[in-house]
Amino acid sequence: MSYIWELEQWPELCWDDRSLARLLARVSREQGRLLGKMEGLGFDLRTRAHLRTLTEDVVKSSEIEGERLDREQVRSSIARRLGIDIGGIVPSERDVDGVVEMMLDATGNYNEPLTVERLFAWHAALFPTGRSGMTPIVVGNWRTDAAGPMQVVSGPIGRQKVHYEAPPAARVSHEMDRFLSWFDQPGDIDPLLVAGLAHLWFVTIHPVDDGNGRIARAIANVALARSEQTGQRFYSMSKQIQAERNHYYDLLERTQRANLDITAWQTWFLECLLRAIEGSEDTLSAVFDKARFWERFSAEAFNERQVKILNRVLDGFEGKLTSSKWAILAKCSQDTAYRDILNLVGRGALRKDPGGGRSTSYSVVTGAQVRR
Repeated sequence: MSYIWELEQWPELCWDDRSLARLLARVSREQGRLLGKMEGLGFDLRTRAHLRTLTEDVVKSSEIEGERLDREQVRSSIARRLGIDIGGIVPSERDVDGVVEMMLDATGNYNEPLTVERLFAWHAALFPTGRSGMTPIVVGNWRTDAAGPMQVVSGPIGRQKVHYEAPPAARVSHEMDRFLSWFDQPGDIDPLLVAGLAHLWFVTIHPVDDGNGRIARAIANVALARSEQTGQRFYSMSKQIQAERNHYYDLLERTQRANLDITAWQTWFLECLLRAIEGSEDTLSAVFDKARFWERFSAEAFNERQVKILNRVLDGFEGKLTSSKWAILAKCSQDTAYRDILNLVGRGALRKDPGGGRSTSYSVVTGAQVRR
């Protein structure tokens, strides 16, 4: 069966508006409800929610491609660029800064035209060393296919399965010109459907040597930001795609081997977007819990180590908090860490988790857990 880019009518992709109408209306309603809720919050809480969401989006977009970024480096890199005081900022590596710079440009400058030069800048930021792992790649330019056709494969060498083959390199410049012209003038297509179509169209062209998925998700974020007319993000599409990663790749492969009717893809994209918006409650709850926590202790003085570690935990600390981890994070002795913890337990800021011995761990006491 042909790939969709080989069909005579490509890229005239289409879908059944009637079958999408109810779902589209529901997603638009939930999107508006979330934005309305955020408008009712103060500037600081919106900024904290934006920081938390962008951190999640950058981390999860890389995880989809099998790359794990250090969450604290990502968060610190975003905070530095947005001028947010989070305390305890850590240095970040070039690859982390590159992904962050791309995402901030995509969302913060959503009304700027999407041009070839802008995409090349994103690509160069993603691969600051000019390599993908140990392999040299063409950076800040379209792929050349010097090593053969651009293929998405899996399996061991010699028994690889080809999931997809992209248009030949000689077609890429023309294909991207058509894509970019459409993206900035999409006509009367609903902006949410623009986001889904843009994501699919870009990864189908697969115009660069590596990073196509991350750039496609950044482009979708541009479209979503345009639909909302705000550069602040309060839900993470990449987080939801990561949770549905296997289905995402399966559907992408089926769509690219089918016909130009992409109703199934647009249905999944809208459903995934809806789940991402609904999942934002977890992010917002965490932001509210942190705000209430510091309000509760606003009249009390904590030492610098305690403030640093409490903020780390409130911002989504991975794993359990133990005295050993406290000592490492705070760069102090085990005895000092234990005294810090006992002090916070006595003041009702931390509680001891069930269990004990060497595995003793502690959790922050949020507003809902305060002893009455």
